[in-house]
Amino acid sequence: MQISAFTNCYAGKDLEEALAAVKELGVNTVELGAGGYAGKRHCDPALLLKDKTAFFRFHETFHTYDMDVNALTVHGNPVHPDAETAKKFDADFRNAVLLAEQLEIDTVVTYAGCPGDPAGAKYPNWVCCSWPEDLRALLDWQWNEVLLPYWQEAAAFAREHGVSRVAIEMRPGFCVYNPETMLRLRREVGNVLGAAVDPSHLIWQGIDPALAIRELAGTIYHVRAKDVKIDKFNTAKNGVLDTKSLDDVADRSWLFRAAGSGSNASDWQDILAALRISGYNRVLSVTHEDGLIGADEGLRRAVAFLRSIGTV
Repeated sequence: MQISAFTNCYAGKDLEEALAAVKELGVNTVELGAGGYAGKRHCDPALLLKDKTAFFRFHETFHTYDMDVNALTVHGNPVHPDAETAKKFDADFRNAVLLAEQLEIDTVVTYAGCPGDPAGAKYPNWVCCSWPEDLRALLDWQWNEVLLPYWQEAAAFAREHGVSRVAIEMRPGFCVYNPETMLRLRREVGNVLGAAVDPSHLIWQGIDPALAIRELAGTIYHVRAKDVKIDKFNTAKNGVLDTKSLDDVADRSWLFRAAGSGSNASDWQDILAALRISGYNRVLSVTHEDGLIGADEGLRRAVAFLRSIGTV
């Protein structure tokens, strides 16, 4: 497996500065934010698709730094109940697919999204329990009337444009948040859709990421190297469902951390072993969302840690 870096952590740097910083770590492949919640700091598909000069300069920058792009990430909610919001997220997804086609990149990473309800909702409504029974009725409506029709069409669009791997990141707050929901979406839509595994989102839910990876064998299209630290005191008081700001580091039940700063080396070796057993041999994309240390330090620590446990 190859260590990659998600350049979004360098939002304050331009593309060349970000690539130079990644190169200093001895990393030669990157994941780029290309719209939606991920932003367009280093990659604006709409601009690059219409401006040939900008596209050429963008493309040449990676040659200059001897850097590959392994995935475009366009986190969004294309089934958002607000029609204009959904339209923007959908446009971002399609532009990312079209740019991936031009760059001959086979992987686009995104979220499945979450609808609202049939009665003109303004905000998404994530169903995370089965009672009262009207929650089950809402969940059935979200999947059968909104989520599945959208992804059946969107997956066909990706396939038509050479993107054979739409990696759905499993994240609470959206309809696909664990292996069971990921496998359901893939089963209903087809194998253009696969899993983007971010261990941090699994661990705080109480999921063993190594076992989840074994469950997802053959369906994994992208993997993040990102960790989470469970605060035992706060969790014992309030559980793991936590709506406080990620900046509230003292009171939250869990915090995102750099790889190796939440789970130990043995846990990460189990993750790597599960990936190998499951046939995954692509990138581990170091993703920095650690609120306790800066981006440079976070990436440096994570890359050093992954190398120390035999990633490559």
